Parts: sequence; structure tokens; C-alpha cells
Amino acid sequence: MKIKLHNTYLGTLLLIFFTSLVTGQDYDILLKGGMVIDAKNGINKITDVAIKDGKIVEVQTNIPENNAAKIINAKGLLVCPGLIDIHSHNFHGTEPNAYLSNSFTALPPDGFSFRSGVTTIVDVGGAGWKNFRTFKEQTIDRSKTRVLSFLNIIGSGMKGGVIEQNLDDMDPKLTALVAKQYPGIIVGVKLAHYSGFDWTPTERVVEAGKLANIPVMIDFGGSDPELSIEKLFMEKLRPGDIFTHAYALVKGRIPIVDENGKVHDFAFRAQERGIIFDVGHGGGSFLFEQAIPAMEQGFKPNSISTDLHTGSMNGGMKDIVNIMSKFLNMNMPINEVIASVTWNPAKIIKRTDLGHLSVGAVADLTVLNLRKGEFGFIDTKGKKMKGDKKLECELTIREGKVVYDLNGISAPMWNEK
Repeated sequence: MKIKLHNTYLGTLLLIFFTSLVTGQDYDILLKGGMVIDAKNGINKITDVAIKDGKIVEVQTNIPENNAAKIINAKGLLVCPGLIDIHSHNFHGTEPNAYLSNSFTALPPDGFSFRSGVTTIVDVGGAGWKNFRTFKEQTIDRSKTRVLSFLNIIGSGMKGGVIEQNLDDMDPKLTALVAKQYPGIIVGVKLAHYSGFDWTPTERVVEAGKLANIPVMIDFGGSDPELSIEKLFMEKLRPGDIFTHAYALVKGRIPIVDENGKVHDFAFRAQERGIIFDVGHGGGSFLFEQAIPAMEQGFKPNSISTDLHTGSMNGGMKDIVNIMSKFLNMNMPINEVIASVTWNPAKIIKRTDLGHLSVGAVADLTVLNLRKGEFGFIDTKGKKMKGDKKLECELTIREGKVVYDLNGISAPMWNEK
């Protein structure tokens, strides 16, 4: 028996079919005409970026607008991968006298990340192997920001004072064991604030890093007499390990720039060897008297980071784009500045799925406005540097969704229907 289809019914079926084809090609968001800077893919030009289902689907010039659900005019703005802050403190909680481990001093990520363009934030040392599960359940699992961790070599985490001097609580095997249980979330091991004249903590944190096949970050200093920073770089740390607070001048640690304003030769040799120099600005770890001579002599950071906590956020540090602006005014090229907060840290923490705008990558993006004018920047000693350039976060996208929009560039007008 032959069945005849009514023309209207057949037409409806064809319409549904072709509509589904077109819909399948739609973009959720299309950023038009921005200066795209993507270090991994060598992109530094005006082009468009299309997003669908939380992924980058196209990076091309003149992408048609007709299939995009939302169009964002990025003309005159910088479009880059979502920023990665490799040094922060986010194990926030209510435990008294706990410094940066489940404490009042650490900060909830979402309140401080998206507004500065950060889509991935790395807590360094807040939790040790004993309390990492609490950190994960309390902060990592509850945040819209992607939160990663450097596990503290101290089992109980960064609780400050005498707790961080306890050699008996520095267990490389247990630290590595917990790190391997959370691959990609625990991305390193941290040593900080040890003040004894003893290489044992450094050796134990490196041992943990070796066992878990992840880098270590060391906040070095405080020893009297001083331990050799050259020996640290050339003998104790491995290529790929991280020296943070690179431009600090603190008691108990030889600075990178000597009393004559010259960068120590061994610092250049260490960087060539593969030691990672991280800014880790913080509330007391960034001085222009170190940074400016270092930059003038070509000693640049591998990664720019905040050392964010309640003691740094309202001082000279402020946020990551403010630190980026400092380096921009110290004549670091904008593409290198952006690389130091995107692709460089992604490689350092072995999360190469992040920090770039490759087709298929997660759609984490930051849109920055490079302002021109007269600005002032403060270091942790309260000294000022003048500058004529300042970066400002205009828009942040996390997994294909707008999570921060300073001036409403992604929003329709209130009286549009």
C-alpha cells in the first residue's frame, strides 16, 4: 500500500530537518574584532572567536554573525585565554589562628577571580595531605572558578608559626600518595616559611615532587645564617621547579639583585637551567628596587601571580591585572605579559589543556582593556612607580558562559525586545 504525504506535512518535516542542521552550526557566543593574543598558537592579531557548548569552535577573521546567539563587540580590546593565577591562597574557613589553612586570612575564589579575569586559581600550600579532603569539599567543589592545589609538605597545611617548622610532619611519601589520588587537581607541592639552617625541608619537598611527578614551589628564606640561594637553584631544585617571590627583598635570603643593582649571574644560569621564577607579589614580596633593575637587565618572570590573601589584596598588589600592568610599564611586551598568566603557567603545572584558544579547548577567555593615561603603582614597601599604561578586566568567560562583564558589552540594551 502506498502512503501519500500531504505537501504541508512534508514541508514541515523538511523545515525541521534543515532547521536542525542550521541550529547545529550556531555559536553560543561570538567575539568580534578583538586583538587575540594566544601564546601557544602564536596568534597576535585582530580576529574573531566563536564558542559553542563551552568549547572554542573557531578562531578566524570575519566569522559570520547570523548564526550567533550572542555577539560581543571586542573591537579595541584584547582577547586572551582565561588567566591562570599560579600563586594564591583560597583555603578559606573559620578556624582561628590557622593562617592560610581553613582560615579567615584565605579568600573564597569566586569573590576575587572573575572580576580580575582569572578563570583558574591555584592555592599553594593551604592544605596538606591531612586536610586536603576538607579543602576539596569546602572550596574546590563549591567554586565556579577552577581551583587547583599545591599540597603543603606540612601534613596539616599552612597554619603558620611553629607548625610550619615541624620536620616530623613533612612526609614526602604520604604527600605524594594523596597528590596521586587527585591528578590534575593537585598540581604541585609547596614548601614555605621554614626558618632553620637546614636543607631537609627542601629535600623532602623535592622528594615528594619526584614521587608524584609534579613540580614544587618554594618560598625560600628566613635562615640565619643564610642558606645559599645559588645552591638551591643549581643543586637542590629540578628544572621545572618554582622559586616564588622572585623580586622580594627579605631577611634571611639573598635577593636576585645585589646591593650594586646587578642581577646575580647565577639567577640567569638558573633560569636557563629551567628553574621557574614566579612573581608571587603578595603583601611583602615585591619591591621595585628589585624588579626594575632586573627587568632592565633582561631578567623576566616566567609567571606572574598574586599571592592573594587578606594581607595583600588591598595593598600594592590589588589583583593580577594590576601586577600585569606593572610589568607592562617596565617594558615587558604585552604578548609576554599575557603568556606569563596563560600558557606559561599552564605548562608549569602540567595542565596544557588550559591557557590557550585552540579549537576544542575549554572556552575560558578574558577580555582586557588597555588604558592609556597617567597611573601610579605601589610596591610592598609603599614606594611608587609611575606608568602610562594600565590593564583593566572588561569581561570574563568561564566554560562558555559570561561570568563577569564590567561595562555590559555582552548585554542587550534594557529597552530592546
